[in-house]
Amino acid sequence: MNRKRPELLIPASSLEVLKTAVIFGADAVYIGGEAFGLRAKAKNFSKEDMRAGIIFAHEHGVRVYVTVNILAHNGDLDGVREYLYELKDMGIDALIIADPAIFDLAKEICPEIERHISTQANNTNYGTYQFWWRLGAKRVVSARELSLQEIKEIRERIPRDMEIESFIHGAMCISYSGRCLLSNYFTGRDANQGACTHPCRWKYSIVEETRPGEYLPVYENERGTFIFNSKDLCMIEHIPELIDAGIDSFKIEGRMKTALYVATVARTYRKAIDDYLESPKKYQENMPWYLEQISNCTYRQFTTGFYFGKPDETSQIYDNNTYVKEYTYLGIVGDERDGMYRIEQRNKFSVGEMIEIMKPDGRNIEVRVLRIVDEEGNEQESAPHPKQVLYVELGCGDGILRPARFDILRRAEE
Repeated sequence: MNRKRPELLIPASSLEVLKTAVIFGADAVYIGGEAFGLRAKAKNFSKEDMRAGIIFAHEHGVRVYVTVNILAHNGDLDGVREYLYELKDMGIDALIIADPAIFDLAKEICPEIERHISTQANNTNYGTYQFWWRLGAKRVVSARELSLQEIKEIRERIPRDMEIESFIHGAMCISYSGRCLLSNYFTGRDANQGACTHPCRWKYSIVEETRPGEYLPVYENERGTFIFNSKDLCMIEHIPELIDAGIDSFKIEGRMKTALYVATVARTYRKAIDDYLESPKKYQENMPWYLEQISNCTYRQFTTGFYFGKPDETSQIYDNNTYVKEYTYLGIVGDERDGMYRIEQRNKFSVGEMIEIMKPDGRNIEVRVLRIVDEEGNEQESAPHPKQVLYVELGCGDGILRPARFDILRRAEE
């Protein structure tokens, strides 16, 4: 069995989330700039934040990949060229690219930066991998439609130094590796230009031509059906099979997710991978912890996708399109001031409430909110205003608990 240590690749939507990913266990992070990536609605990175994020990541031995993975139209190419010149001296470790024209521009403008081929390029066979290798790609991201057996065959038929990256956790698309036309058709917002409106999550009914306004539900139960609505991918129980298939990089989906989501998923997969490589027995013994922790972030129920064959009807969710939410994200611990800790509040909490400190080492510590003050030192009974900068004092038992910088604060939902 192949026991090579895989890379854990975590998404980041902002500088704050990048730092969280790094602290909570990422080997590499992937981010988008302000243009030409496939998450136009994500916060994404200004050039200043990108520089700061790359410096922070590299100080912690973590690599940074930048997405330039739109499928470009004629009018995009001049802008892409200019953008690649801006990225050239940033210290980026790799560019994630789908379009051959952008690949050629990257090869011309910044050949020193690794080029990785996005899943958006529909990489479903070893011949495609060989093709991109001959053109100078270091890594190819497998299409989500591949089974582990197919990935294993690809591994056997490509150069040893070529890398395979595969999604192992997160949202699944109902179209072939993201090439969906529904968003553009319904709303004029092109998924392949980064502006997907996720029509796969909408509720659908049938309308008969001569009966306008009379909606006929496609029954799966009494509430109708969400016919395109896939469960989320989760492979936490199958780390041995993923490693054995020869996958070099385990990729987490979610460049629009919160720091709490990123911390939860990064920490859980980090521990699962490390435990397995240390001892398969330890990995199996800790499985209940992994499963409990991974369910602490928002998700849509779980599936193993295509990895063990074509998914059946159990991979779809027919009765709703909502996420399961176990915890609410409150903020990230920052600097200390007079025994209190800075946070930029994300959701409301109050003095006297019990919340949790989530630590990178796997501990979750229940604490009580003892005090909340604003930046001017004014006492507050609650924190109702999103993104307000506050200082909090937290207690555990009879004493004051001192959290560490970058710890996550969260509250369990009843």
